[in-house]
Amino acid sequence: MKLRHLRRRIALQQVFAELFEKRWMEPAIPLALLIGVFVFFSATTPGFASQENLLSTSAELAELSLVCLGMAVVVISGGIDLSVGSMFGLCNMAVILLVTLSGLPVPVAIALGLLIGALLGSVNGSIVAYLKARPFLTTLVTLIIFRGVLNLLDLNYSAQTATVFVTDPVWEWFGTGKVAGIPFSFVTLIGVLIVGHIVLSRSRLGWHITAVGASRRAARHAGIRVERVLLISYVFSGLLCALAAIFYASRLSSASARVGEGMELTVLTAVILGGISLSGGKGTVWRAFIGAATISLLGKGLLLMNVGGEVFQTVLAAVLIVAVGLDLKWGKNRGKAIQKTYVNPTIVEYGELQDTRPGSGTPFEQNDRLVGAEAIGLGQVEGPEDVILDKQGRLYCGTRQGWILRFSGENFEHREIFARIGGHPLGLAFDAEENLVVCVAGMGLYAVTPQGEVRKLTDETNRNWLQLRDDSRLRLADDLDIAPDGKIYFSEATTRFEMADWILDGIEGRPNGRLLCYDPATGKTRTVIRNLVFPNGVCVSHDGKSLLIAQTWLCRILRFHIDGPDKGRLEVFMENFPGYLDNINRASDGAYWVALNGMRSPAYDLAMRMPTFRRRMMKRIPRDEWLYPSMNHGCVVKVSEQGEVLGTWWDPGGTAHATITSMREHGGYLYIGGLENNRIGRIKLDEAEPTASSSGRAVRSVAGSAAN
Repeated sequence: MKLRHLRRRIALQQVFAELFEKRWMEPAIPLALLIGVFVFFSATTPGFASQENLLSTSAELAELSLVCLGMAVVVISGGIDLSVGSMFGLCNMAVILLVTLSGLPVPVAIALGLLIGALLGSVNGSIVAYLKARPFLTTLVTLIIFRGVLNLLDLNYSAQTATVFVTDPVWEWFGTGKVAGIPFSFVTLIGVLIVGHIVLSRSRLGWHITAVGASRRAARHAGIRVERVLLISYVFSGLLCALAAIFYASRLSSASARVGEGMELTVLTAVILGGISLSGGKGTVWRAFIGAATISLLGKGLLLMNVGGEVFQTVLAAVLIVAVGLDLKWGKNRGKAIQKTYVNPTIVEYGELQDTRPGSGTPFEQNDRLVGAEAIGLGQVEGPEDVILDKQGRLYCGTRQGWILRFSGENFEHREIFARIGGHPLGLAFDAEENLVVCVAGMGLYAVTPQGEVRKLTDETNRNWLQLRDDSRLRLADDLDIAPDGKIYFSEATTRFEMADWILDGIEGRPNGRLLCYDPATGKTRTVIRNLVFPNGVCVSHDGKSLLIAQTWLCRILRFHIDGPDKGRLEVFMENFPGYLDNINRASDGAYWVALNGMRSPAYDLAMRMPTFRRRMMKRIPRDEWLYPSMNHGCVVKVSEQGEVLGTWWDPGGTAHATITSMREHGGYLYIGGLENNRIGRIKLDEAEPTASSSGRAVRSVAGSAAN
């Protein structure tokens, strides 16, 4: 019962942990606040939830939200715009005057009103971007200037703008028009939200705005035209202020110097309340809308409760102070909060730890067959996680710098950079056209032509709609192999952690990985198997009808049938290895090579059965003092098609080859790669290789049983 209770608690903690990923918790809190405000006033204020009140509120909400969206874009770009209220009032006055005094057609007046808003925004943007003025002081000054112009216009034309009568159908449509019973202004807002979302999250301009807000220096070094991006952000703010002012003017048909007064406080409160950070570089249009809706409903509810405007302003000020405080506090402590909750260990149980000491008589008995391996590219490579040779006998490997190196010559003495990819290249395989297909950590699946030209194959797959977070993007594409039909099967070791933190997946021990398939014929990628515990090595069987999949943290190999009568079946091929598995590759005699990148220990086996211990370890002691798997041994294992251990090659203590992650057999030699190595190893394979010990296999072969 205790074990069952512990598993349930861990599962519940995992749900909360997922809320933090990709900032799920941040928009969830403002959304919960919005729902709370609506429920409270619906229960305490008669008529608040009525259809008439909601439709009336939606029109006012649209105007406020449009201004908030403009402010949000500016804040995301790293600035602030305190002049939004003055721009709103000035554009409202300008449109009224254009319609009444100038006699211009309403569509022309509306277009000119939008142009005026864009020009006002460009004034702010030009001063901030090109004169390098501080956004706060700049927009504070323009607030005063724009308000002064508005006061002058009101002083001279108050009689003509106090109340106007316009019978133009376009003007009436902007003021009272409805689409399916919904105010036209709110429908326009939805359209702006959709377009804004696409621009911010899917366009180059949106990425540049976010990049500039996160770090202007880094954005400038990346080649982004920072000044132009800032100018566009402020122009966008002025344009949306003008659009909101047009809806306001057509709805009330009046203008005065008091319009928009104090709006900057309301808008800034809404933006921060929606979860957009004042530090810049973070936020979405939907968060701005959530904040605006919360403030709008709060104001409407207090009005129906006969609470004066002074109280509302006081409430807004208090909310702004609290929201700013929480934003600063969360920004400083977000990393600590995520570290304490996001990595959520679970129970992992292993079989009996096998004896690998010399003289033990087991198939895994240690030897020194790798100690004298020839070193290729010593000191010239960093982290060759996988190695492969082409038909001409040239040797390839990835490096930590994001390069793919090629060694050629009689003794591989010639080194050259074959391709520059960017991320850390992991698994490698050649297709039928001699293109080098590469799994790149953090980037996805890529291909390199024989001429060294790099092209992306895929960086996303179909989303799992049963999870809270979007897992369609590839985080840690690991190893791959190509089936006889040309389809590329590759593993994504974890969907929760990046390359720099892959070890955290081992401490957590959860099924965060998956097997994917990319079809070059269609260009489509699909998820074949979900919920795998750090699937690492992938190898197509000799008959081409199944895949061998190494699960690193479970120390076992799965077999997945991709063809034949058992197609779609997943089963355990071998389990209970004494170490943590990495890549798998075919041997020339019908067997398979398996890399062990680290060895199990009694202490770590015990820790994997104690999730509470691992959680406390991460919280209470520095990361460099955590208990880790033993990575100071190198081992390669040869196994048969039936799951028998045929032999082992060791480097005890990791003198030359620690953390072995791959091996390739070619021309009677075995080539060794390692994620932490500074060389590629090569040994001559003996004609007579050792066979499995007659004392029995240390690894249980259970092919044919169902996988958990």
